[in-house]
This record gives sequence, structure tokens and C-alpha cells, in this order.
Amino acid sequence: MTRHDVVVIGGGQAGLAVSRELGRRQVDHSVLERARVGSSWATLWESFHLNTPNWSVKLPGMPYDGDDPDGFMSRREIVGHLERYVAASDAPLRTGIDVTSLVPKAGEVRLETNEGPMTARAAVVCTGAYQRSVRPPGADELPPGLIALDPRSYRTPDSVPDGVVLVVGSGQSGCQIAEELCEAGREVVVACGRAPRAPRRVAGHDLMWWAVETGFLDGTIDSLPSPAARFTANVTASGANGGHDLDARALRAKGAVLVGRFMSCDGGRVRFADDLAESVAWADERYLEFREDVLALCEDRGLDVPDLPDPEPFDAESPDAFDVDALGGVIFTGGFRPDYGWIDVPGVVDEMGFPVQRDGVSGVAPGVFFAGVHFLRSRKSSLLYGIGDDASVVADKVSAHLG
Repeated sequence: MTRHDVVVIGGGQAGLAVSRELGRRQVDHSVLERARVGSSWATLWESFHLNTPNWSVKLPGMPYDGDDPDGFMSRREIVGHLERYVAASDAPLRTGIDVTSLVPKAGEVRLETNEGPMTARAAVVCTGAYQRSVRPPGADELPPGLIALDPRSYRTPDSVPDGVVLVVGSGQSGCQIAEELCEAGREVVVACGRAPRAPRRVAGHDLMWWAVETGFLDGTIDSLPSPAARFTANVTASGANGGHDLDARALRAKGAVLVGRFMSCDGGRVRFADDLAESVAWADERYLEFREDVLALCEDRGLDVPDLPDPEPFDAESPDAFDVDALGGVIFTGGFRPDYGWIDVPGVVDEMGFPVQRDGVSGVAPGVFFAGVHFLRSRKSSLLYGIGDDASVVADKVSAHLG
């Protein structure tokens, strides 16, 4: 049985950031990654770009220092940045190690892996903000021969057979994939849900700058209307092609057919809810809240007031059903959910699957810590912009646990 002081599970930005901070505190540890560095980025569709500007990539000890701070790294560039981070920080990384079980027992943490059992005095779980893709109720009613993809299995427009492409979901991934399909000349139907929108740039600053300066990213879970609001989609502006606005109106202008939420498939028809108007109105409300925050900041700092017009009228007339035989494929982009089922501790997660923790310290599993979780400490916890702050706090907690 292999023994460690500390194991960090996951070799993405959270695991590598925690590793760097543990190293600074001279804590002996190993980073276990089941695939490759940055595998969650590497498996996204080929044209994917960061939705936050390069200047917001602030891994501890290695912030972005390239020549395009206002640009948006591609999928390959993100992975390359993480690989360089491993080399620069000399992270004790072991790839190909799949942790299948974790159990605190007798003052230590016991792990089962594909290379045999391990023990550690502490384990930091950094397996990503979300791990399990989700599909809406009724998805299993689609014909078994119809290709059904998600953002990790979709590659390019050519990877979807001929016919209409149904994109289920209108968050960041759904909008970007639908836009790419439209620009490739495909017929696209987008089943829209609720996703906030905001302009990519305001008064010469990126959306991310305003999110930082208004304090939006510092919001904690207590600032949300309910814990379930953690599942709210991210703002639908895009980082592709240099960054631009992207929402339901923009997709319609590119030729996409907008419909309500995906409901079911029966009698040879895919059926949609009559809620497109409500979803677009909800996104407009979030835009107006963003505008209020921007205007308040401008007044507080004496900045010029930017032009942020009222939402344009929206014609919500849309079909409520579509012939399934016309579809070439369906892409489910309704998001991912946490998956910590391999941690064998009752109550380790809450009713929505998020770890029960405070500052990354498990509330029920001694010696178990978390990082890279959405709203671990604030709204920026799982972002490349904010993971460094959390990694430092978690490393301090681990160091104190070791004594």
C-alpha cells in the first residue's frame, strides 16, 4: 500500500493551484490525475475559446503574461498554459491514476485506485466544478438511432449528420455551439432555457472587468436567492472570434429557430414548452441588473456613463413541436452536475450534490478538503481568475490539519 502525506486528486487548474500553494508551504504531496493535464478543457469542442479574457487567468505564481491580454485563449492554448504551469511549478504530478474510492478511516484517508490502494494523512479533492453531464426529462424518448451529443462529445459541425440540429439549452455552451452550426450553414433549432445575458464589452472594458470591479465575483452563496441558484447558467457572451455579444436574439439573427424548453418526444414529434417569452424576459432582467451595477460603479468612481440601452422588443412566436425525422442530431447543452459518489462518507454532499464544507474543509469527512468547487467561497471559486485565492486558503487548512 502506497503512503503519502497529502494527495491532491485532479490535475486541472484547481489541483495544480493547490499543489503550488502546498509546495510553497513545504507540504509533501502528490497530484493524481486520471487522464492528462487539463483534460476537462481538452475534451471540449474544437473551436472552444475561454469566455473570460486572458488577463483573468491568474494561477498562483504564473498569471497570464502573453501579448494578448484582452484576447481569449483557445482550447489548445488553455491546455498548453496548464502544461507550462506544471513545468514551471515542478508539480509532483502522476497521470493515469484513477481514484475510484475515498474513505476516511482511523485518522487517515484511504483511497482505491487503478494502481492499488493508497493512504494519506489528507486528501484535497479537485476534480472540477462539475463532472456529470445532465439531460432533461424526456430525453430518453428520442429515437435510439438519433445521434445525441453534449459539449464534450460534440467536435465540429461536420460531426453531426445531415438534417436539422436541435440544440437543447441556451447557456454559454448552447449558444456558442448553435452559433457555430449556423455559421456552417446548418439548420438549427435552439430549445431555450433561462440564461443571463450581458454585453461583451462596455465603455472599453470587458464584461469580466465589470464583474470584478462591481464586486459581482465576490458574491458568496449567501448572496443567492436560494442554494439552487448555483445552477444558474453563466452569462452568454462569447470569447470566440475575438469575443462578442451572443444571446437568443443574436442566434435568431443568424438564422436559428428559437423554441421553448425541451419537453418530450412522442408521436414522431419533439415537443417544447410555451415559455420562450419568459426565458428571454428573464435574461433581459439579468441584463438590467447588470446595467444597474455598472451605472452605480460609474457614479461612485466618477466614470463616464456608458450607453446601455433598454432591451429591444422580442417576438416570442415559436413552434411548439418539430418532426423528429427531420433531425440529424441533438446536442444537449443543459450543463453538468457535481459527482462525488466515489467518496464513501454519508452526508459528504448536500441535496444538490455539492460538498458540505467551509473554506474547503469537509464538514463530515476528517482529512478531506475541496477546491475548484463552484461557490466554494465565492462566485469566482471555480474560475481561473479566482482559484488562486481559494488554493491559498485550502493549503493553509491542510497545513494546519497536518500539524
